[in-house]
Amino acid sequence: MSWTKWVRQLHRWLSIIFTLVVAGIFAMLGMGREPAEWAYFLPLAPLFLLMISGLYMFALPYVRRSSAAEQQ
Repeated sequence: MSWTKWVRQLHRWLSIIFTLVVAGIFAMLGMGREPAEWAYFLPLAPLFLLMISGLYMFALPYVRRSSAAEQQ
């Protein structure tokens, strides 16, 4: 697989992990149980990685377009 496909696959799996962690926190709150303070920081790691991979995928078409224009 190429580098771009790896980033896209990583982005998909990170979004699943992020969603499950946030849903778990809301489920605990819905059951009337207060999660530990550190549980609120769990979504931050996948969210940061989602931001990095999302910015990469956002910029990729512009970088490809400019490099294709330079080659002509």
